[in-house]
Amino acid sequence: MKAIRILVAEDESVVRDGVVAILSFQSDMKVVAEAEDGVKAVELARQHKPDVVLLDMQMPRLNGLESIPKLKEASPKSHILVLTSFAESDRVYQSIKAGALGFLLKDATRTQLLQAIRDVANGQASIQPAIAMKVINEIDHPAEIMYTADPLTPRELETLKLIARGMSNQEIALDMVVHERTVAKYVSGILDKLHLANRTQAALYAIREGLTEPKK
Repeated sequence: MKAIRILVAEDESVVRDGVVAILSFQSDMKVVAEAEDGVKAVELARQHKPDVVLLDMQMPRLNGLESIPKLKEASPKSHILVLTSFAESDRVYQSIKAGALGFLLKDATRTQLLQAIRDVANGQASIQPAIAMKVINEIDHPAEIMYTADPLTPRELETLKLIARGMSNQEIALDMVVHERTVAKYVSGILDKLHLANRTQAALYAIREGLTEPKK
């Protein structure tokens, strides 16, 4: 199995060393580079093209929020997982709009960290419920997400609800009894019609609109 190639961007050496140590014991993960600030992270992302960038929000020279668009430009296929000490709703939402796919607090467990990395590497949104709800509760301007004259089809709406539950395309396909390629088309239609950039935005949109459903 191909290992997930990871760039760890964290200015605190103790935290960075701890994360790298945890990842070193995982057979499906490989740390390809480490950065102590945002500028270095962008340089290393351009050089190594990692699958996942584990990104701290508070860094010198270029902070996490400022780094995201530059990281996406330097390595478009890299997925960004933000690791932060504080669930600051405004920065979280801005980072999601900029292209981050996942959010995790630094007090998360080892298991949560590893699962979040695997989810993000597979293109799945990964955001802790506490952070998601904090963001949703503090968004005062729903009009920021544009509506379209072309409404979602029943199957697209069903897909959106399952995305909000953190399910992958494969899991959604099994739940809806359709081919995974069909689900990919539904997801593409959802993002296009709602003018969203990625699955994380779609998940937050669904939560904000009250479209989430309890797991079966």
